[in-house]
Formats: sequence, structure tokens, C-alpha cells
Amino acid sequence: MFFSSVLDSAAIDEKQVQSFFSKLTLEKLLYAAVLLVLCAVLIKLILKAADKLFSHSKLDHTIFGFLRTTAKAVLIFIAVMLVAGTLGIDTSSLLAILSVAGLAVSLSMQTALSNVAGALMILTAKPFRSGDYVQIGDKAGTVLTIGAVYTSLRTYDNQIIYLPNSQITTGSIVNMTSEDVRRIDVNVSASYDDAADKVRAALCAAAAAHEKTLRDRPVEAHVVSYGDSSIQYVLRFWARTEDYWTCYNDVLDGMQEVFSAAGITMCYPHINVHMGS
Repeated sequence: MFFSSVLDSAAIDEKQVQSFFSKLTLEKLLYAAVLLVLCAVLIKLILKAADKLFSHSKLDHTIFGFLRTTAKAVLIFIAVMLVAGTLGIDTSSLLAILSVAGLAVSLSMQTALSNVAGALMILTAKPFRSGDYVQIGDKAGTVLTIGAVYTSLRTYDNQIIYLPNSQITTGSIVNMTSEDVRRIDVNVSASYDDAADKVRAALCAAAAAHEKTLRDRPVEAHVVSYGDSSIQYVLRFWARTEDYWTCYNDVLDGMQEVFSAAGITMCYPHINVHMGS
């Protein structure tokens, strides 16, 4: 109902077209042409000034690009309306038609617009940047790009994941590289026959021996739980964020050798059956 009423009021019949051309003069055309050239020059100067201001600001490049495109579209729209008014075109009818067209486009692109809004939220709030290692929901990887519609991640096994920005802003985000240092947790199991103090000392020694373990942070080992076949331990130590996986893999790879040297048994699920005589 609303669309039809607006279109009816904005409709241009044949008589109106003839009236427009009958009133069109060379003077109006020249004036409109001069105004168009002035508007084009003014738009160019405004955008050039905006580019200069951006070069001296800390505004994110993607945000600036979006704002620049929006401002350019608004300036062009104003220029078109001014030139149309100079030529004697009913700008209210033109504005009504453009409003209806804009509303129809926005409704048809609702999902895409929500992703664009999500991109602006990400770039403004900055929960992560390109190069950060993040976990978003059940997806994890290094951020490659933050686009207008999708954010791309490179996984540990070199796969590329494209996540819609609207999905990112409505979910949980864990930035694993936002801090300079990270704590590393290594879970291992040992036999009930081995004293807990002995196991904890061996675990701490294994972490302390690594060259990239931070010396100004604590190295700890604790009992986590008592299982059916073994005692579960956790080793906690710290490293710089860029050394996280190197430390984790090296310490875990060498754990069996450390346990063997200390005479500690690494257990696996098993059942002891005692037969009566």
C-alpha cells in the first residue's frame, strides 16, 4: 500500500514530460552544466582533503574506505538533486522514487548489510587484528583479512576459513595472541606406584630445561585427578606468545624421555585381574 501510493504520487505522465522540455532553455542547460562541473570539482577537493587527513590519523584503512565511499555517494546524490532542481525537475518526486528504490535494495540486501555492519563493529571495537591467532566459536586460526562481508582465517593445517562478520559479532571471540606471553598447560598421566612429589619434580624440571621458558614466571605441576588406571597431572609454565607452540611441542615430545630417566611409569588404561588360587 505504501509503495503503491508513493509510486503513484511520483509517477510522471506524458504531459509533464512535454511541459519539462517546453520550459527547457539553453540558459538552464548552461547553468546546469556549470553547476555540475563545480559540484564535481568540489567533491574531488573534499575527498582529497579527507585523504590527507586520513594519512595523518590512526583510523583503520578499512573503516576510512567505507566512510569515504559513503561520503562520496552522499555528495553525488546532493549534486544530482541540485542539478535536477536547476533544470526544473520536481526533486520531491525524484527523491520519493530514490527513497523507494533505496528501501527495496536495503531489504533485499539485509544479510549483506548486517555483515557490513559487523565489519564496522570489528574494526571499531578491535577484538582482533590481521595476524592474530583467534578462536571464534569452534573455529580457530590466524586472521588473514577483515573484509566487508567475510573475515578469513588460516588454520594450523593451512586451510582457509571464511566467517560471515555478522556471525563473528554475535559469538564469542578468544584472542590468543593479544598478550605478549601465554601460559602453557601440558597434561600427562603417571602410575599410582610413583610418588606424586617425584612426578611433579620431573615435570617442572622438563619445563625449566627448555630455553624459551620464561624464567620470571612460575613453573608448576599439580595433580588434576585420580583416574581408574593412573594419576592425571598438569604442568603449567610460561613462554612468549610467538614461542607457544614450540615450547608446547618440545616439552611434550621429550616427556617420555624425562619420565624414563626419572624411573616414572607413563600409564595407559588397563585392568589388573587377580586370579584366586
